[in-house]
Amino acid sequence: MYTYQWHQWLAFFYIYCFFGWIFESSYVSLKEGHFVNRGFLRLPMLPLYGTGAVMMLWVSLPVKSSLALVYLSGVVAATALEYTTGWLMEKLFKMRYWDYSNQRFQLNGYICLSSSIAWGFLTIFLTEVIHRPIANLVLSLRPSAEIPILALVSILFTADTVQSTREALALGKVLETMTRMKAELEDMQVQLTLLRAETSQKVEEFRHDARHLVSGWKSDARAKAAELKEETLLRAAELKEEAAARIAQEAEELPAAVAEKIRVLSQRRMDLLEARKKLSASMSLYRKGLLRGNPTASSKKFADALRELREIIEQR
Repeated sequence: MYTYQWHQWLAFFYIYCFFGWIFESSYVSLKEGHFVNRGFLRLPMLPLYGTGAVMMLWVSLPVKSSLALVYLSGVVAATALEYTTGWLMEKLFKMRYWDYSNQRFQLNGYICLSSSIAWGFLTIFLTEVIHRPIANLVLSLRPSAEIPILALVSILFTADTVQSTREALALGKVLETMTRMKAELEDMQVQLTLLRAETSQKVEEFRHDARHLVSGWKSDARAKAAELKEETLLRAAELKEEAAARIAQEAEELPAAVAEKIRVLSQRRMDLLEARKKLSASMSLYRKGLLRGNPTASSKKFADALRELREIIEQR
């Protein structure tokens, strides 16, 4: 049963990729209430299931006579594969395409106890029930007919994988850029608020000082009027009026200087808002497919940007 040639193993891989897609898409579609093309690729294939099935078959080879060991080997191999794949995809694409963080017994959200238990039973079900008729079908095919079909499927699969990987990487960069822009916009808003508050406060201080200074000078001038000669008094009054005028002028010039800073910051903020809007709106078919096909995908670091992108594609 387990002695296969390379092209037969490749056929098993594609078949289980397809079966995995059927299972996942059916489950998620029923849960969401509408059809969901589940997975990372646009083709009806889930590579994780194909890889997992082939791995389960490989690890069960030495222990196929014991169901307990088949179960245990399936738990260990599939759990290791799920954790490694989940960790690697999050590092590369800035997103978790599945997340078990809400489960009671889980590790970093990549694996959980219930999933690992299920993998073990699935390994037994695969080796004892599912694989037998599939193996008989594959073994009945002539290599002259099987290999050309596998070659065609491989070309489509490779092209889809390359494009999906490229778009997933780009989507991760979009999430990262949108989050950075949001932080910069929030910082600019704080600066603008502080500038406006500071301007208002300083203008009021200048006006208060000017009023207080002029009032003091007038009182001082009246008190000394009897002692000073008329010419000296008039000259002193002129100097005091000039000083008051300078204070008033500074009070008027300050808002103009700060207003320029506010204008520059406001323009930069508008440019950032426009750039962020364009960035979130420029979603290719593949990127939309990645979000729609993975409705439970999450990102702790870029959660707000991911939610914004989902809202955009849902509105269209």
